[in-house]
Amino acid sequence: MKTINLAEKLALFDSHWDPKVIADYNDNEIMVVKFQGAFPFHLHEDTDDFFLVLEGEMVMEIEGGAAHVVKAGELFVVPKGVTHRPRAEAECKVLLIEPKGEPNSGDASTAAAKNRI
Repeated sequence: MKTINLAEKLALFDSHWDPKVIADYNDNEIMVVKFQGAFPFHLHEDTDDFFLVLEGEMVMEIEGGAAHVVKAGELFVVPKGVTHRPRAEAECKVLLIEPKGEPNSGDASTAAAKNRI
Protein backbone atom coordinates (compact mmCIF):
# COMPACT_ATOMS: atom_id res chain seq x y z
CA MET A 1 0.00 0.00 0.00
CA LYS A 2 1.31 3.40 -0.98
CA THR A 3 0.23 6.78 -2.25
CA ILE A 4 0.73 7.33 -5.98
CA ASN A 5 1.11 10.88 -7.25
CA LEU A 6 -0.32 11.05 -10.78
CA ALA A 7 1.52 14.26 -11.71
CA GLU A 8 4.85 12.74 -10.66
CA LYS A 9 4.19 9.60 -12.72
CA LEU A 10 3.17 11.64 -15.77
CA ALA A 11 6.36 13.72 -15.46
CA LEU A 12 8.48 10.58 -15.92
CA PHE A 13 7.80 10.27 -19.67
CA ASP A 14 7.11 12.40 -22.76
CA SER A 15 5.86 9.80 -25.25
CA HIS A 16 2.31 9.73 -26.60
CA TRP A 17 0.01 6.70 -26.85
CA ASP A 18 2.40 4.81 -24.56
CA PRO A 19 0.44 3.70 -21.45
CA LYS A 20 2.35 3.28 -18.19
CA VAL A 21 1.05 0.96 -15.48
CA ILE A 22 1.07 2.72 -12.10
CA ALA A 23 -1.03 0.34 -9.98
CA ASP A 24 -3.04 -2.86 -9.95
CA TYR A 25 -6.68 -2.99 -8.84
CA ASN A 26 -8.22 -6.45 -8.59
CA ASP A 27 -7.64 -7.92 -12.06
CA ASN A 28 -7.15 -4.50 -13.65
CA GLU A 29 -4.21 -2.26 -14.47
CA ILE A 30 -4.42 1.44 -13.71
CA MET A 31 -2.38 3.42 -16.21
CA VAL A 32 -1.48 6.96 -17.12
CA VAL A 33 -0.94 7.99 -20.72
CA LYS A 34 -0.44 11.12 -22.79
CA PHE A 35 -2.49 11.58 -25.97
CA GLN A 36 -1.74 13.84 -28.90
CA GLY A 37 -3.02 13.33 -32.41
CA ALA A 38 -5.35 10.45 -33.22
CA PHE A 39 -5.20 6.79 -32.20
CA PRO A 40 -6.42 4.26 -34.79
CA PHE A 41 -10.04 3.12 -34.71
CA HIS A 42 -10.29 -0.12 -32.73
CA LEU A 43 -12.57 -2.09 -30.42
CA HIS A 44 -12.36 -4.36 -27.41
CA GLU A 45 -14.55 -7.43 -27.85
CA ASP A 46 -14.69 -8.49 -24.20
CA THR A 47 -14.27 -5.36 -22.07
CA ASP A 48 -15.40 -1.77 -21.74
CA ASP A 49 -12.76 0.96 -22.20
CA PHE A 50 -12.39 3.51 -19.35
CA PHE A 51 -10.89 7.01 -19.82
CA LEU A 52 -10.56 9.73 -17.16
CA VAL A 53 -9.12 12.99 -18.48
CA LEU A 54 -6.74 14.46 -15.92
CA GLU A 55 -5.50 17.43 -17.93
CA GLY A 56 -6.40 18.83 -21.34
CA GLU A 57 -9.19 17.68 -23.61
CA MET A 58 -9.79 14.70 -25.83
CA VAL A 59 -12.41 13.75 -28.36
CA MET A 60 -13.80 10.23 -28.40
CA GLU A 61 -14.91 9.36 -31.91
CA ILE A 62 -17.42 6.54 -32.23
CA GLU A 63 -17.53 4.84 -35.62
CA GLY A 64 -20.88 5.63 -37.22
CA GLY A 65 -21.88 7.85 -34.28
CA ALA A 66 -21.34 11.22 -32.67
CA ALA A 67 -17.97 12.41 -31.39
CA HIS A 68 -17.81 13.24 -27.65
CA VAL A 69 -15.62 15.97 -26.16
CA VAL A 70 -14.16 14.87 -22.81
CA LYS A 71 -12.57 17.59 -20.68
CA ALA A 72 -10.33 17.54 -17.60
CA GLY A 73 -12.23 16.03 -14.66
CA GLU A 74 -14.59 14.07 -16.93
CA LEU A 75 -14.61 10.39 -17.76
CA PHE A 76 -15.88 8.39 -20.69
CA VAL A 77 -16.61 4.67 -20.91
CA VAL A 78 -16.78 2.97 -24.30
CA PRO A 79 -18.88 -0.21 -24.09
CA LYS A 80 -17.28 -3.46 -25.24
CA GLY A 81 -17.66 -4.16 -28.93
CA VAL A 82 -17.97 -0.46 -29.93
CA THR A 83 -15.41 0.76 -32.47
CA HIS A 84 -13.84 3.99 -31.24
CA ARG A 85 -10.86 6.30 -31.54
CA PRO A 86 -9.56 8.81 -29.00
CA ARG A 87 -7.82 11.90 -30.32
CA ALA A 88 -6.44 15.13 -28.91
CA GLU A 89 -5.40 18.29 -30.73
CA ALA A 90 -3.05 19.32 -27.90
CA GLU A 91 -1.44 17.01 -25.37
CA CYS A 92 -3.97 15.44 -23.04
CA LYS A 93 -3.19 13.43 -19.89
CA VAL A 94 -5.46 10.48 -19.17
CA LEU A 95 -5.94 7.76 -16.57
CA LEU A 96 -6.98 4.38 -18.00
CA ILE A 97 -8.30 1.26 -16.30
CA GLU A 98 -8.13 -2.01 -18.27
CA PRO A 99 -8.15 -5.69 -17.40
CA LYS A 100 -4.63 -7.08 -17.04
CA GLY A 101 -3.35 -8.25 -20.41
CA GLU A 102 -5.89 -6.29 -22.48
CA PRO A 103 -4.07 -4.76 -25.49
CA ASN A 104 -4.70 -1.00 -25.81
CA SER A 105 -5.50 -1.43 -29.51
CA GLY A 106 -7.79 -4.41 -28.95
CA ASP A 107 -5.26 -6.51 -30.89
CA ALA A 108 -2.08 -7.86 -29.31
CA SER A 109 -0.16 -7.59 -32.63
CA THR A 110 -0.62 -3.78 -32.80
CA ALA A 111 -0.70 -2.90 -29.08
CA ALA A 112 1.80 -0.71 -27.26
CA ALA A 113 3.75 -2.40 -24.49
CA LYS A 114 2.46 -1.56 -21.03
CA ASN A 115 5.53 -0.69 -19.02
CA ARG A 116 5.31 -0.24 -15.26
CA ILE A 117 6.65 2.98 -13.76
